[in-house]
Amino acid sequence: MRTIGLIGGLSWESTVIYYQIINQRVRERLGGSHSADSLIWSVDYTTVEDLIFADRWDEVSTLLTGAGRKLEELGAEVLLICSNTFSRVSDDVARAASAPVLHIADAVGAEVRARGMRKVGLLGTRFTMEQPFYRDRLAAHGFDVVVPRREQRELVHRVIFDELVRGVIRESSRDAYARIVADLADDGAEGVILGCTEIELLISEKDTAIPVLPSARLHAEAAAGFALAG
Repeated sequence: MRTIGLIGGLSWESTVIYYQIINQRVRERLGGSHSADSLIWSVDYTTVEDLIFADRWDEVSTLLTGAGRKLEELGAEVLLICSNTFSRVSDDVARAASAPVLHIADAVGAEVRARGMRKVGLLGTRFTMEQPFYRDRLAAHGFDVVVPRREQRELVHRVIFDELVRGVIRESSRDAYARIVADLADDGAEGVILGCTEIELLISEKDTAIPVLPSARLHAEAAAGFALAG
């Protein structure tokens, strides 16, 4: 079994999902009381949150690249940045690492292709929905990506940073997200990517009219599969 290195704390609320899913999949595959060989480097979220809002992505890159190196020194054989937004610096981490870095958008893109979807909606932070680093990576998998209207994007973004990363779950926000997903479905989306790992704490398929593609869960499952390959 390869040792998985998780660059987490982005936020820790969703890093918990990674740890749970990875260990569940390993136990399902190997049986008994098996669990994953894994390491977590969890950053102080306020530090990186302040950096991205100040557009100081070079410093984010330095921080997460350093975390990847530390995980490798401790024995990690594959790395994951446990975030969609912070995957903006994934290529930097990959260039600095010896171990492969599994990109979250590739895990999501593979699932969209497997389901045969041609057009999907995307929910996430404003960075993820509006900047090209994530949408272009998805588009390379051969499907169209649509995002909510501007005022809806602002609501999705605000809920993430004011509520979800702080562990706050509100029914009113769940209802608002469900309405936004319904509008994406009306625009032709066959599914919706939960392109912020914390959104999985708020909504699931029982809340939506179209399938959801939970990025944290898919990324974690890809990591477990890689760790157990061969």
